[in-house]
Amino acid sequence: MITKYEVNQSTIEDLHEISELFNEYRIFYGQESNVEQALKFLFERFEHRESIIFVVRDVSENNIVGFTQLYPVFSSVSMERSLILNDLYVTQEYRKQGVAQLLLDEAKKYAKQIKAKGLALSTAIDNQQAQRLYERNGYTKDQQYYHYYLSTKN
Repeated sequence: MITKYEVNQSTIEDLHEISELFNEYRIFYGQESNVEQALKFLFERFEHRESIIFVVRDVSENNIVGFTQLYPVFSSVSMERSLILNDLYVTQEYRKQGVAQLLLDEAKKYAKQIKAKGLALSTAIDNQQAQRLYERNGYTKDQQYYHYYLSTKN
């Protein structure tokens, strides 16, 4: 049976289903499971229009099998908008079936539509499968800038 996929920008009706995948994504990155907090976090981003989420739905099963979340940012130097592709997740059973590629394509299409300068992302150093996918899609490792982070949770 051939699986057909549909890619859409998420709506508030998708949030419960996305929160389950978002929870799996966080577990993948070593966080404790907390679906309730995942739902709250995603709802707040949606309510305040702080992110854009695209989902891939398996039409034959009518379920969401992957998502990506984009955050808008701005550069003072270039005076342009960019997007941070902060999250990209595909459920285990749908990996290596082109779902991640559909999400990357949709993110790129959206960035072009809003005239963004580009898309930035980061991934774990040991996530070589994702790195290969990103590099095949034209993403390049930053060789010009160091990135720093200051924790304010002390």
